[in-house]
Amino acid sequence: MLDLKFVRENADLVRNAVENKNETADVNKVLELDEKRRAIIGEVENLKALRNKVSEQIAIKKKNKEDASEDIAQMKEVGEKIAALDGDLRSVKEALEYRLIRIPNIPHESVPVGRDEESNVTVREWGKIPQFDFKPLPHWEIGEKFDLLDLPAAAKITGSGFYVLKGIGARLERALICFMLDTHIADGFIEVAPPFVANADAMTGCGQLPKLAEDMYQLKDESLYLVPTAEVPVTNLHREEVLSADQLPLYYVAYTPCFRREAGAAGKDTRGTLRVHQFDKVEMVKIVHPDNSYEEHESLLKQAEKIVQMLEIPYRVRLLATGDLSFAAAKCYDIEIWEAGVDKYLEISSVSIYEDFQARRMNCRFRDRDGKIRFVHTLNGSGLALARLTATILENYQTEYGTIVIPEVLRPYMGGLAEITDSEQQKK
Repeated sequence: MLDLKFVRENADLVRNAVENKNETADVNKVLELDEKRRAIIGEVENLKALRNKVSEQIAIKKKNKEDASEDIAQMKEVGEKIAALDGDLRSVKEALEYRLIRIPNIPHESVPVGRDEESNVTVREWGKIPQFDFKPLPHWEIGEKFDLLDLPAAAKITGSGFYVLKGIGARLERALICFMLDTHIADGFIEVAPPFVANADAMTGCGQLPKLAEDMYQLKDESLYLVPTAEVPVTNLHREEVLSADQLPLYYVAYTPCFRREAGAAGKDTRGTLRVHQFDKVEMVKIVHPDNSYEEHESLLKQAEKIVQMLEIPYRVRLLATGDLSFAAAKCYDIEIWEAGVDKYLEISSVSIYEDFQARRMNCRFRDRDGKIRFVHTLNGSGLALARLTATILENYQTEYGTIVIPEVLRPYMGGLAEITDSEQQKK
């Protein structure tokens, strides 16, 4: 959430941010409500000052045994007016908060302006796109061939947009989770095992609500939601807290399943596990000092890239344009990996910085070394999402002999298995 004073003093900048992010928030209405709020506060303060002054006069008159009935009657009217104005103020504040919380974060000056993903900028590329002497199979065909992936079973159990991994398929995903957690922990991240459901306050704190309500799975008759990402519970660990400067920076990593309706994404990358409603993900979260948050953003990106490099998967880093930037982010890099079976790059990680946007919504602050209370800056990045990553390994590591090579860094997590050969071996 933006600071109201900032919106008031930078109205044109905020209006541009709303437009460039393709949002519909009404900045003028916010300013109108803010002006009304301040006018009511001023009127109430004047009436209270009058009441205090007249109350002193009433006390003097009573002490001198003078008639104070007119003053008392006047103060009764003043009290009633104050009560009415207090009610008006509550209504205005509620309307103002409703509007203010729907204003998106301001894109950083380094973010390219553009309406959609076509304006995203490639920052760098890594690795060589694999070349095959045969037509590589997509992961859903590989999964069926080796009995690793069962989409019909998932549809029978739950519905479309879900998947079942079996045998070595399930073990491969578990190996990836353990490998990524171990790597991030070795680099200074603290592992967290959070709840897989979060309340509305936590969802609002990260900017998921109200903006993304239609994408969330809400539990019936409860203000609880299945987490769309570990970002929500982990970032909210310090909601309503005042940290010390010595506690910063805080680096967290967590595994959770992620649940998303993917509203509005019908027909886009829906084959196999490319776009699903439930998937596993390892997420990194940073809570840092505002003075070096952008350096922390670059290092978080490198941390996510490290995983892809260790798996030897070609990828590119894309700086998102304003129109492709999320509601809450000030800046975001996407890591897109090359999937040989579908012959294109697909996003595997978003590494975002929110500045103090989430911190204001969560009221997460710190006391600096001068004793001043300030809002922290928050960041997060996928390290990594599993559905597409598992699919990519199956596609990129297939051989002309019809086998799948296990990336070397994963073999210790796979009991030493170096290659998937056939459905019988993967059951052993």
